[in-house]
Amino acid sequence: FQEKFGIFPEILSRAPGRLEILGNHTDYNEGTVLSVAVDRAMHIAAAPASGPPGQCLVIDLIDGSCRIFDLRALDRPCAGDWSNYIKGLIVELHRRGIQVPAFDAVLYGTVPLSAGMSSSAALEMAMLLVLLKLADKELPWLECAKIGQACENHYVGAKTGLLDQVSSLKGKKGNLIYSDFRNYTVDNVPIPEGTAFVVADSKVKHNLTNEYNERREACEEAVRILADVHPGVKALRDVTVQQLRDAEALLPPVVFRRALHVVGEIDRVENGREALRKGDIVGFGKLMQESHSSSMENFENSCPEIDRLVEIGQTLPGYLGARISGGGFGGISVHLVRSQDAQNYQKALEEAYLEQSGIQTTAMLCQAGDGAQLLN
Repeated sequence: FQEKFGIFPEILSRAPGRLEILGNHTDYNEGTVLSVAVDRAMHIAAAPASGPPGQCLVIDLIDGSCRIFDLRALDRPCAGDWSNYIKGLIVELHRRGIQVPAFDAVLYGTVPLSAGMSSSAALEMAMLLVLLKLADKELPWLECAKIGQACENHYVGAKTGLLDQVSSLKGKKGNLIYSDFRNYTVDNVPIPEGTAFVVADSKVKHNLTNEYNERREACEEAVRILADVHPGVKALRDVTVQQLRDAEALLPPVVFRRALHVVGEIDRVENGREALRKGDIVGFGKLMQESHSSSMENFENSCPEIDRLVEIGQTLPGYLGARISGGGFGGISVHLVRSQDAQNYQKALEEAYLEQSGIQTTAMLCQAGDGAQLLN
């Protein structure tokens, strides 16, 4: 920042990416999720603007790109541009009566882009902390999460849930995050000793907007149909697997499969939380595997490359479970492994994936980290 702007930054922030461990596409269905904030994050240095009135300058150190925009002209997003995730936050703050002064900022992110680790939420939450500091305002964590979600829903155009923002805000070192998206409560669940997460990037990049919106609309259609049969149904959270199967003939086949995935995932989250409480890490790994099978067959948000990574993992020493993580359609697989085998597993996964697919991937060990924060 000093090199680019000639002064020291006044504000420093960081916000982590996340891994979804169990609970795929359950957040916007008022379900529960087990996730983890990782030790890869977006870092931001910022200060009040030094340029013309109302003008902001933001530089991304990873690729050297920069964006200049005027706070008085934020009504039109630039399709596909990363600055939308910043502009959308400012628009949402304006809607809440919070005025943000013009600023200069430098970004440095270590969360892989478009890989299912929510680099977008990491950017949003790190930047939101900066914007609130610039405006001399404080907001509750849940409101911060909702601002990030509204940015994506209204400005970016993706109908995302709250999982990514909540995970980035509420991480705790050495713990998973159990989030209930009906009553918006969060608990931390200790990660079992002797285990580790290996994350493998399929190198298939995704733009979630269209696919994500189609699946969300299918879930909403299922709720409308099921509510006629069971008047108490407000969301897929209210439906049991048996109720869904009993109503299968009423649902279009695709809508039934989408709903079956979500309802099954909510069950798997609750069973997974109980397995961790009992120390049954083998049982927890099996639930991860079941989750991935459902993503393949019911939600159809996996892809051949992710499926291959999961299949390779099943053959390796130390394997406990693996699944796609995040919205899907590419991105990453997350593997639960015994920590004593983690480094060998990581190397063997990379080598086998290259041999079988011709794609060079980078697998990485991830640790559970703390949530978003301002830095001294």
